[in-house]
Amino acid sequence: QVQLVESGGGLVQAGGSLRLSCAASGRTFSTYTMGWFRQAPGKEREIVASVTWKGNTTYYLDSVKGRFTISRDNAKNTVYLKMNNLTPEDTAVYYCRVTSWNDDYWGQGTQVTVSS
Repeated sequence: QVQLVESGGGLVQAGGSLRLSCAASGRTFSTYTMGWFRQAPGKEREIVASVTWKGNTTYYLDSVKGRFTISRDNAKNTVYLKMNNLTPEDTAVYYCRVTSWNDDYWGQGTQVTVSS
C-alpha cells in the first residue's frame, strides 16, 4: 500500500522559514517525479515545485522562485520543500504528489500558515 506522509507545516511569521518533508512508502519511487502543490481557501490547487527522478530538472511557481527549494533523497523515498522568506500569501494546505507515467499518488496535506 502506497503512503505519502507530509510533515513540517505549522504557523510562522512573515519572513520566516519552514521545511516540508514527504516520506513515501509502499514501493520504490526513485524513478518518479515528485512535487508539491498547495491550495489556499477559496482557490484552486496549484503546483508549487517539482523535481524529476534524477533531481536534475526542477520547476517552480513564479511567485516562489528564489524563496523555495525542492530537493529529494531517493535513498529515503523523501522529497523536501525548503521555504524561506514566507509571506501571508503562502498560507495554504501543502500537498505532496508523486507521479510516473501510470501512477499518481497524493499525500493528505499539511497546513502552512504565515502571519503578518
